[in-house]
Amino acid sequence: MRHAIEHIPVDRTDTSEVRGTVTLVFSDRHRRRIRLHDDAGEPFLLDLPHAVRLADGDRLRLVDGGVIVVRAAEEPVLTITASDPIAAAKLAWHIGNRHTPVEVLKDGRLRIIDDHVMRDMITGLGGVVENEIAPFNPLNGAYHGLGGAHGHSHGNDHFDHEDHDYKQSHDSHSHSHSHSHSHSHGDHSHSHAHTAGKPHDH
Repeated sequence: MRHAIEHIPVDRTDTSEVRGTVTLVFSDRHRRRIRLHDDAGEPFLLDLPHAVRLADGDRLRLVDGGVIVVRAAEEPVLTITASDPIAAAKLAWHIGNRHTPVEVLKDGRLRIIDDHVMRDMITGLGGVVENEIAPFNPLNGAYHGLGGAHGHSHGNDHFDHEDHDYKQSHDSHSHSHSHSHSHSHGDHSHSHAHTAGKPHDH
């Protein structure tokens, strides 16, 4: 099986031979490790160092050379038109304030994944909403790609859960500590140490 181990953003120059394409909806494009099939039906294993949001045009470098190009699949979206640039900026702020991914189209319109709650909010704020079937390629966050960022995976594929193998149980480890103290009994004093969980004598 082919093995893809490196993510190459669309804006990075790369002249590797294209060995195929893989078309995914937005919810399937935040991945670290998962078995996928390219658009020709050939399987490959995506195995990245950390979870990455894959954008339309990104490439996945294969161990044996060449790349697989990522394509954003068409899916139900809401395309939003505002009355003017200020209104569009306000709508974008409200959308972002709800941590909803948003795409800014070249003509200034906004696009989000179809969601009836967001539709009601946007129309209530004066936006005009149109249901469409189109690729969704939202903006990345300001911290995208930085070391301090964290990712999560979607879907039920068991490979995704390998990032969460670490489990900590209070019952699976033990610890002890000791301390000493001194006190006096009239005409004499003494000190002693004891370990937590064990009684001590005076």
